Amino acid sequence: MNSKQYVFFLSITAALGGFLFGFDTAVISGAERAIQDVWGLGDLAHGLAIAMALYGTVIGALFGGVPADKFGRKKSLLWIGALYLISAVGSGLAPDPYTFMFFRFIGGLGVGASSVVAPMYISEIAPAKNRGLLVALYQFNIVFGILIAYLSNYLIGTAGIANDWRWMLGVEAIPALIYSAMIFRIPESPRWLISKFNDQVKAREILTRTDPDGVDEAIRLAVIEEQTIKQKGSFSALFTKAFLSTTMLAIFIAFFNQVSGINAIIYFAPRVFEMAGISTESALFSTIGIGVINLLATFVGLYLIDRIGRKKLMYIGSIGYIISLSLMSYNFLVGGIDNFWLPIFVFAFIASHAVGQGAVIWVFISEVFPNELRAYGQSIGCFTHWILAALIANVFPYFATQFGPGYIFAFFALMMVWQLLWVKYKMPETKGRSLEEIQQDLHNTNAA
Repeated sequence: MNSKQYVFFLSITAALGGFLFGFDTAVISGAERAIQDVWGLGDLAHGLAIAMALYGTVIGALFGGVPADKFGRKKSLLWIGALYLISAVGSGLAPDPYTFMFFRFIGGLGVGASSVVAPMYISEIAPAKNRGLLVALYQFNIVFGILIAYLSNYLIGTAGIANDWRWMLGVEAIPALIYSAMIFRIPESPRWLISKFNDQVKAREILTRTDPDGVDEAIRLAVIEEQTIKQKGSFSALFTKAFLSTTMLAIFIAFFNQVSGINAIIYFAPRVFEMAGISTESALFSTIGIGVINLLATFVGLYLIDRIGRKKLMYIGSIGYIISLSLMSYNFLVGGIDNFWLPIFVFAFIASHAVGQGAVIWVFISEVFPNELRAYGQSIGCFTHWILAALIANVFPYFATQFGPGYIFAFFALMMVWQLLWVKYKMPETKGRSLEEIQQDLHNTNAA
């Protein structure tokens, strides 16, 4: 296969970790009601059981950069596949809520580590001209996994199968096996080889197949960067004066991603629809609509990310967030809107996310850190993303019951106004530039 086909194969293989990420994240939405009923869990205990995967994700995100930095991107991706497999089988067979939480935690470790390692790997093997598209394949696979999970939940949930929730969770073992087998066919990251071993020969061999036009410049700049900051390659270096502003870029984009309310919708979409008076079966079916809209809008984001850039997509997404969240809040707080419209507002919200934050976040975080710090920087961005996701998922059932979803969606809308201002005044554009060129610009900005 030619270089374009080869780099696409490597990217889609690594991005399959995103499919498992999306599937694992969304599959619980079809099972969470049954889990609460089977074990008689109160709202807070139930929120903990559902959020346990996210707490695992927090740990996986925080520490996923350590094995990726020490042992390499490829080995880390293999371990991630094993975690997904163990979690799927264990969660489906769990005899009690504590065992269930343990195995969901294991799966969360895989999700968190995947969100660190897969985008980082793709960014390090991709040519600058289409790096945004290739890294965004990870997000495409996330939303594809979400869609398949919703579809799987609907088919299993309406088939009259006993203990259907166990099958919903256990079926994830199949894609986990396929993903693990495919990872054996990819090479190590060339930039990691230079960063850790100064192995320019092997790195050149890989880059010649993935980026033949830019291989010489990539090797030259990567070696210069490695020589310049080799002594600073540690987690604590992220918070030094030289890199703090870059670190804050990753933290803020991850912060805004979660205070949009995206995971509150992904995890609890059927519950939100039911609170508006929509029947259970219609609510489950509506979640398939969420998956379809998410997938289609992600295609739009993939098409545009290397054409109009990361920043413009964030503008589009921010405005869409504000409008759709405000309408959702109005629907619950004021009423007077037919229930037919609530799914439409939710679909608009999902489309805004997929075109904006969904398409940009993993690309942007993987681009802004230097090679020697990328694993640690990816971890801090992903940690911020997932600790907030865990907290929101944990408290959403309680706050939704106590105050109703209207006030929660109003809060999310306000946060998106803040995001819009951050994008305008703080977020740099990274479109069409090599990783090393981005570093030179950020270094000059930080030094100014």
